[in-house]
Amino acid sequence: MRVLVTGAAGYIGSHASKRLLHDGHHVLALDDLSRGHQTPMDLLKQSHPDRFTFAHGRLGDRVKVKSLVDDLKIDTVMHFGALAYVGESVDRPLRYYQNNVAGAIAMLEALDCAESPIQRFIFSSSCATYGDPPDDLIPVPETCPQSPTSPYGRTKLHLEQILMDYADHRRAKGSPIALTMLRYFNVAGADSSGILGEDHDPETHLIPIAIQCALGQRDHISIFGTDYPTPDGTNIRDYVHVDDLVDAHLRAMERIEPGRTEAFNIGIGKGASVREVIEAVKRVSGSDFNVQEAPRRPGDAIALFADPSKIQSELGWSAQHTDLDEIVRSAYDWMKAHPKGYDDKN
Repeated sequence: MRVLVTGAAGYIGSHASKRLLHDGHHVLALDDLSRGHQTPMDLLKQSHPDRFTFAHGRLGDRVKVKSLVDDLKIDTVMHFGALAYVGESVDRPLRYYQNNVAGAIAMLEALDCAESPIQRFIFSSSCATYGDPPDDLIPVPETCPQSPTSPYGRTKLHLEQILMDYADHRRAKGSPIALTMLRYFNVAGADSSGILGEDHDPETHLIPIAIQCALGQRDHISIFGTDYPTPDGTNIRDYVHVDDLVDAHLRAMERIEPGRTEAFNIGIGKGASVREVIEAVKRVSGSDFNVQEAPRRPGDAIALFADPSKIQSELGWSAQHTDLDEIVRSAYDWMKAHPKGYDDKN
């Protein structure tokens, strides 16, 4: 297949691009590099010069997107391109709506004008669309009411609704599309080959921040909220390894038929608290570090972990990396080998 990967220079997009190339597909990688990195794009180009094309550009550039899609005869889209910081979305909601919703609409308009209509669309959605599920809906099924508590979560929910309307439009035109919306829970870990990893600036994700502390790159880590109604008072999340997450995208691409619209949760089906994650990083690294308590952050849900039974039964997917220490170790090994992230030239 010929796949447009948006946000390809980011953490998940780069891992997905690598897997697509490994499986023999052609990849058009689109990224404006505002949050992503050029280095993984260069690495993928070096390893697959005949099947990988990187395009520096924005989702909202309709002319460029249409031209690229036409030139490379794209038939599938994996859409990762989005701003994804919950706290930042609270501080800058309009930026999130502009990028995550308006930018995606512009891309869809470009795709709709392409010479050959795309056949498959896989959307990187989020468990943030669920907000704070009631206790009787944890683990969270896909049927859980969607009531996001942050602008970030609302942008993901809005785009889900837009994509469903777009799929209905395509079906009515006699040109059905296979639409899959994958609602991620927390993604962690690094590529098993050691080539790709997680490198954000600023870094806001719990596991890499804790690892930075273990490596002496930070003087402390803060726990935001210790009075939640959970066993140890801290938030609970479901951590899925990035390789497992990417595998779910490939299965959706290969098995969802045109005319079908589906939403699937992607998670391991159990949660780990903030304190449990910090202790896992200490075990894996063999390093102790300073942990401080801080007030709750706006927009943070109390507990979110997936019921992944739907994707297990319908696509045969299940997480292969379910041990928290194993997930942490893959991230730790990459960050230890790349202490400056992708800027490390050693």
